[in-house]
Amino acid sequence: MPLRDSVAHVGRRAAKRLRPAPRPAPAADQKVERRERLMSLDLTELAVEFGTDKWGVHRYTPHYERHLQHLRGEKFTLLEVGIGGYARKRRSGASLRMWRWFFPRARIVGLDIEDKSFLDGGHITTYLGDQTDPVILQRIVEEQGAPLVVIDDGSHIPEHVRATFAILFPLLPDGAIYCIEDIQTSYWPAWGGAVDPKAPGTSMDLVKDLVDGLNFEEFLVEGYEPSYTDRRVRAVHCYHNLVVIEKGDNVEGSNRDTAARTFHGSNDDPAQENSVETT
Repeated sequence: MPLRDSVAHVGRRAAKRLRPAPRPAPAADQKVERRERLMSLDLTELAVEFGTDKWGVHRYTPHYERHLQHLRGEKFTLLEVGIGGYARKRRSGASLRMWRWFFPRARIVGLDIEDKSFLDGGHITTYLGDQTDPVILQRIVEEQGAPLVVIDDGSHIPEHVRATFAILFPLLPDGAIYCIEDIQTSYWPAWGGAVDPKAPGTSMDLVKDLVDGLNFEEFLVEGYEPSYTDRRVRAVHCYHNLVVIEKGDNVEGSNRDTAARTFHGSNDDPAQENSVETT
């Protein structure tokens, strides 16, 4: 290679080595890219992203997406009872972050018996208090607005679950969705449940009452007075360890007065069979 060409070649290589490395994207661009990526994820993907056990340990997120997808672009308040992360302290709040990105226009509110205020900021606000305390629950409603979505992921003790529902559900608007997680504790005595699946006073006992209440207009109990939930629970969806309750008008009318005492079928009327006297 001629000397002149050799010098030029070396010069080009040196220039290439000295060429500045590509600049990283500005922080603002990275923030936009991250926002776009997170908002494109479904709820299960967000659960994995933030490390919440609503997917993995449990299989809740597909059910939540089915019932809550229609709210993804809406402004409303979501209240999650129980923030968790007690063993990891400042690493808690995974599900609040998941909800924050699934509902980018919603207020995400958490209630816990431990101080989780380090999570406060942006769309997330936390409160310190007991889930069975009507004062703190009423305060949340007054300051944040009545929740359209409630997630009870608190103590999972049936007594607490029932008390929280009794306080909060009447405060919610029609169209609200109330979810109770980890309802398996109904069957665990160590958690306040009972071995007998039909035992009274458990979380599932409450759910079974709500299901009966869906059909209160068909009851033949003389003088029966429908409860608040009889009239205001319009649907109950039960999954493994998860219950989703919809609030709304449950007064549709009935034909019981004309049909309830008329037996239809190919067999003999069982009521008549039972009334036959034996000799």
